[in-house]
This record gives sequence, structure tokens and C-alpha cells, in this order.
Amino acid sequence: MTLSQILTPSIEKAIQALFDIAIDKVEFQATRREFEGDITMVIFPLLKVIKSNPVELGNKIGNYLVENVAEVDRFNVVSGFLNIVIADQYYLNFFNGIKDDSKYGFVTPTPGDKAIMVEYSSPNTNKPLHLGHVRNNLLGYSVAEIIKASGKKVYKTQIINDRGIHICKSMLAWQKFGNGETPASTGLKGDKLVGNYYVAFDKAYKEEINQLISEGKTEEEAKKTAPIILEAQEMLLKWEAGDEKVKALWNMMNQWVYDGFATTYKSMGVDFDQYYYESNTYLLGKDVVQIGLEKGVFEKDPDGSVWIDLTEDGLDRKIVLRSDGTAVYMTQDIGTAIQRVKDFPDVGGMVYTVGNEQDYHFKVLFLILKKLGFDWSQNLFHLSYGMVDLPSGKMKSREGTVVDADDLMNEMTETAQKISEDLGKLEGYSEEEKINLYNTIGMGALKYYILKVDPKKRILFNPEESVDFAGNTGPFIQYTYARIQSILRKANFDYSAITEASELHEKEKELLKQLELYPEVIQNAAQNHSPALIANYTYDLVREYNSFYQSVFILGEKNVTKKIFRVQLSKKVAETIASAFALLGIDVPERM
Repeated sequence: MTLSQILTPSIEKAIQALFDIAIDKVEFQATRREFEGDITMVIFPLLKVIKSNPVELGNKIGNYLVENVAEVDRFNVVSGFLNIVIADQYYLNFFNGIKDDSKYGFVTPTPGDKAIMVEYSSPNTNKPLHLGHVRNNLLGYSVAEIIKASGKKVYKTQIINDRGIHICKSMLAWQKFGNGETPASTGLKGDKLVGNYYVAFDKAYKEEINQLISEGKTEEEAKKTAPIILEAQEMLLKWEAGDEKVKALWNMMNQWVYDGFATTYKSMGVDFDQYYYESNTYLLGKDVVQIGLEKGVFEKDPDGSVWIDLTEDGLDRKIVLRSDGTAVYMTQDIGTAIQRVKDFPDVGGMVYTVGNEQDYHFKVLFLILKKLGFDWSQNLFHLSYGMVDLPSGKMKSREGTVVDADDLMNEMTETAQKISEDLGKLEGYSEEEKINLYNTIGMGALKYYILKVDPKKRILFNPEESVDFAGNTGPFIQYTYARIQSILRKANFDYSAITEASELHEKEKELLKQLELYPEVIQNAAQNHSPALIANYTYDLVREYNSFYQSVFILGEKNVTKKIFRVQLSKKVAETIASAFALLGIDVPERM
């Protein structure tokens, strides 16, 4: 139970006993640093029902709590705020209750509860993963882990865009310019090889457009009649018709890409429970359109196209089936959502990790599913996120100027290596240990820098700044964890006993208060789909620990009871750092 949960019924009793009034809510806030107290009750709302001076009212409630509630040691009143000081024994009891709990803060799923499906990554098979995918994957994976920690069963999934004209562009360019080269013959990852041909197509296409313009065609005519785009469109028609040669080429090149993606995902530290492929789902949803027509949810125009009118809901009129009977993306997304619940009947909600340019699309999708009567549609969430920029500017995949995810991760490792070597703290490390450490620091820096920001905000990612060993960065937090591991290695005595400390140093108390927040932070982060809450909590915990470390003796403490407690407290802080960082997909090093 949190302090507010413990104190609320006691305060309600106090007001009933003192004023014969029942209240339905007690308002708390954190005590301001300039005042003594562990939690603050806001008095002002009570003045609506109790005619009294706020200071007098606060004193009466405070005195009642001191006399009747074991956890309350003393209090002070500042204007309309009752600052409550909690007894040290409360925090010691709390600590003894959690110090050996390896899953502290985590909630075990309740049997029979509905699961949540989290979709992220969802790439195209015509190019490698890029910087935007990095934010998408890190967000989706972390949100899935946080929701799992909050007590829900979670399925991680993605839908791979493996069909369409963009795929045919890479396929056609490989046929024309590839000379049969493969990932094996070139030494390139398959997704990079295929991505090169997407760029090659665009180059050839532009050359043909310029040639046609020089022959007198308009730019629009040239774009439509360039031979290479007509060939790509013909290839798409053959794919849709099931042409064996086109399908064989498609299967071969897509497999190259899947193998490349798997390597990137492993380096990134993300995984999936289920894969969906657009080549299997693009026809889904058409049967639902007929059901929607029968229910009156959809309406058919004279040309045969089918629409839904959402103007009364503040949106617009949206097409769900073209006049020729072909589906649109919305139709496919409706069908895919329904299919996922068929595949996983225990799913009761979904989280879609997709950039904010699709905000409107998901408003429409969720509303259509709701109007179609699916009860799980109440639990759909678009994890919308902003763009990631680098100091060098925007990225364009067709022109080959995308910031490649693999290259970025390698750069982060190299940056971590340079900074670590400059700091000169790697004596006694083997080369393998150094490489692992550089990767842990580099990836920790990348992930933390991206995840500490609210998902909705746009990010300017600065690799050098992210690997700073001071400030609100991943390496700063990792360094504190490693510092604690050093303390534990040097603690050559049994520190496992239940602590009998009777009086807490103010820095110990502040650290315990921060530890106590962890379960609530996990729940809030899950409800808000925000890894930033976990990241910034961890930074606050580390700052509090470093203040404690600088203010008291730990291994040098003469009082054995205090020394044991401080080592135990340090160990629990390290465990909580590791636990919180695991929710962000970040590893922690034993030494740094």
C-alpha cells in the first residue's frame, strides 16, 4: 500500500471524529523540498464543507494523526498544506518487505484476464530499418514490457508490408542491374542489398523522366509513361495473378530482407511473438464490409463504392471499398484487427505503435470497429510518436540518404568506445569484455536518449550528447549501477540479515521514499503507454542514490548495523535500476 492509501482512511476518520462530516476524497501531493515532510495533504478543498481557518484545521487533523496513526511521527502546517512526517519504522518495515523480492514492483497477471497485443516495427521489405524504425521498435518493445510488468499478458506483433509497387521496384531493379548478385556473393545484409536496388530504381526512373521531358512530354506525362514504372506496374499485376516466376523472385528477395531484419532486431534487443504479412492480410476486411452494410454502418454509393459517414463524430466520410470492389488500407486494417482476435481469443485490447502522421487514420479505424460492435474496440490505443531528427537533417529513403539503423547502432558503439578510452577506466579488461561494454554503453545511450522523451514529442537525436557520462543519460545511470556492484564486491561480510536499524539518516529516508514509488510508476507508465516515466524515475532514483553516496559512509561506516543496512539499501537500488532498465530494453554492466 502507498502512503496515500494508508493515510486516506485515517484522515477520513479524523474529519468524521472532529467535525462529524464524511468526505469522499483526500487530496495529497509531494512535500516541497524546503519544508519538512514525506507527504502533504491539501487542506483547501475541505474549507468548502468545514468553516475554519486552514492552519487551525490542519493542526487539528495533524494532532489526531500523531495520536492515532502509528506511521505518523509529526507534522507541520504551512498555509493550507499539512506536511506529514512519517516514522522511520514505517520505512524500515517497508524495506524489509521488499529487499529480497526479486520481482519488486511487478504484478503477476490474473488468470482469465484479457491480454494486450502490442504492434510495432511493421517495416517495408524494400529497404533496411532506419532511424524512425529505431524509435518505433524501442517504444513498442518497452511499452509491451511495461504493460506486462503491470500485470497483463502481452503479445508482441508486427505486420510486414511485403507487397505492392514499392516491392516490385526493388525486384525489377535487381532483375535489370543485379547481375545475379546475392547477400552471400556481396557480403551485404539482405535488407541492405534489396534497399540498394530500391535506390537504383529511383535513379533509373528519374533519368527516364528527364529523357521524356526533353522529348517534349510534361513532367506528369513523363512520370506516368516512363518505361521502368510501367514495367513495375506490370510486375505487380503478375504478382497479384500468381505468376510463378514473379512469386519466386518475390519470395527469394523477401527472405533476404527477413534475414537482415532478424539480425537488426537481435542487435536492437527486441523480439516478437507473432508476425503478420500484408501479402496474407490485404484481402481481409472485405467480408466485414458486407456485414457493415447489412447493419447500416456502411453505405453504398451509386458507383458501387462503399463508405462510412463519420461527420456526426467530428470526422469525415471515409471509403472502405472502391467501386471496382478492391479494398483500401482501412479495410485491410479492419480485417487484420478482427483476425488477430480470432487468432488470440484472449486479446482484449491492442496498442499500435505508429508515427503521428497516422493519427487521423487510427481515429477512424477505432471508431469503425466500435460501430461494428466489437467490445475490444474500447481498448484500442494508438501509440503515436514524433519524428526523430539528426543534426544533419531529414532522411529520404528513395535517394539513399536514410540513417540506417545498423549504421546508427554501430556508430553508438564506436562513440562509447572513444569516450570510454578517453576516460581511461578499462584496466584489466579483455578485448572481448571491452567490446561487450562498448555495446552495452552505446545501446544504453541510444535507447535511454530516445525513451526518456515523451513519445508524442519530436526528438533531435545527438549521438555524442547521449553518451555523456554525466546528466540525464543512459551511461550516467549505468555507471551508478556499476559503482554499486563495486561496493557489493568489496562487502566481504554477511549483509543478508534483517536490518534492526532504529533511526534513519535523511538521505536513507529520501532513497527509501524513491524506492517506494516504483510500483506506482510502473502502473502509471503502463496506463499512459510512456516509457519516459520509467526512464525519468530511474534518473531520479540514481540522483538520490548519488546524493546518499556522497553524504554517508557505506563500507567505512563504524556502526555495523548501519553498514549492513546501507549495503542492503545499495543492493536494492541497483536491482531496481536493473529492473527499470530492463523495461526499457537496456542492459547494465557489472563494471565500468
